[in-house]
Amino acid sequence: MPRTDLYLKVELDLDEKEKPERVAAEICRQIKKVYGVRSAEVSNIVEKD
Repeated sequence: MPRTDLYLKVELDLDEKEKPERVAAEICRQIKKVYGVRSAEVSNIVEKD
């Protein structure tokens, strides 16, 4: 079975008290759980004003 890399861009509106790293980790956890993927990782976080 061939392996495929899928790149996603997700834009979030977060509360001031919420940490982007925590939300990103939760998104990766959910992707692994729901889709049974081999791995999911965050490669970059860009904060905008």
